[in-house]
Amino acid sequence: MKNVILVLKEQYENFYLIRRLSFYELKSANNNNYLGIAWEFLNPLIQILIYWFVFGYGIRERADIQISDGRFVAFLPWMITGFILWLLFYQSTILGSKSIFVRLKMLSKMNFPMSIIPNIVMFSQLYIHFFMISLAVIVLFIFGYGLTIYFIQIFYFLFSTLVFSYAFALITSTLSTIIRDVHMFLNASLRLLLYVSPILWDLSGSDLSPWIHQIMRLNPLFYLIEGYRASFFGTSWYLIENMEYTIYFWGLTIIILFIGSKIHIKFRRHLVDFL
Repeated sequence: MKNVILVLKEQYENFYLIRRLSFYELKSANNNNYLGIAWEFLNPLIQILIYWFVFGYGIRERADIQISDGRFVAFLPWMITGFILWLLFYQSTILGSKSIFVRLKMLSKMNFPMSIIPNIVMFSQLYIHFFMISLAVIVLFIFGYGLTIYFIQIFYFLFSTLVFSYAFALITSTLSTIIRDVHMFLNASLRLLLYVSPILWDLSGSDLSPWIHQIMRLNPLFYLIEGYRASFFGTSWYLIENMEYTIYFWGLTIIILFIGSKIHIKFRRHLVDFL
């Protein structure tokens, strides 16, 4: 518990620094490109178009997706509302896992908590995510789907995604600094996770066995993505109507945060030795 409190305290005390460095992180990553920071927004757009073409038309033309009793939505708005959350989680996790290792030289010369480094990377992805949320809203309006009061719960699911991603990044950023293979294994695992999460295909409409459905629901991304879709399409107060799932998600997140904080505090004094 002491480790968790220390890590959270460091985030609170350095929140202003995190915000400033996150914007600098976004700009510096694209200094050598002619289009600069625009690539951070073009890349996800290109990915969405590719997945829409391949999974919406290439394999077979997708029928509308059922999101509640008697209510169907087109494949593109259904896909984009889940895919934008996946992009935030994927980028935060991948960049967060190597965030400490690639900055070891800087960290050896500067005096601020190492635990804020994964958060700086995550916050840099928030600017892109807000743009993607705006894009998703525009697509929904084009297809005739308006926003409802349920949309306000998107801020809860965004916060939940950030907390879960940060807790996970505490573990991976520490371990991948010690063992570089961790980052490569994580990258491969996340690519697989994309196809076993309800992002590109409708799990409820599949022919999988019920016990496989239950196993796949153990994936915390399932909770977050379905919550995002419930917010955009206004189907339910997902976190309340699925309270057992909410308790499971936060229980898992707290456990990961405890483990991550303990590992990070234990090894961070020695991470500079891997420079």
